[in-house]
Amino acid sequence: MDSISTTDGVRIYFKDWGKGQPILFHHGWPLSSDDWDAQMMFFLNKGFRVIAHNRRGHGRSSQTDTGNGMDTYADDLAQLITALDLRNAIHVGHSTRKSNHRPTPMSGQSVNHHGGLLLQKLNQGDFPI
Repeated sequence: MDSISTTDGVRIYFKDWGKGQPILFHHGWPLSSDDWDAQMMFFLNKGFRVIAHNRRGHGRSSQTDTGNGMDTYADDLAQLITALDLRNAIHVGHSTRKSNHRPTPMSGQSVNHHGGLLLQKLNQGDFPI
């Protein structure tokens, strides 16, 4: 399985590699899950399960003209976490991913059930080669 279908029928693509404590990577606009490959390989080789998803409208997820607000992105994330049964996950994100860590109207619960949270604001030129 490399995607889930949300309650409103949108396909959310993800990569899910390895076993161990999960680390969930969240990309910002206009990136995709592919931008995390180097970090995912690093942590995969350290024994972690690594997951990166494409937000709706990005990468290999459905291209949508509605539902692109932060509440919907947070709902999509909550559905992905449930579908993959992620427990004690460490969340790593930058840019707009920070907005996903709050209660959501659709799920009625916070997506904050994680084992850790790393939020990074990167400026242009901060990305490692």
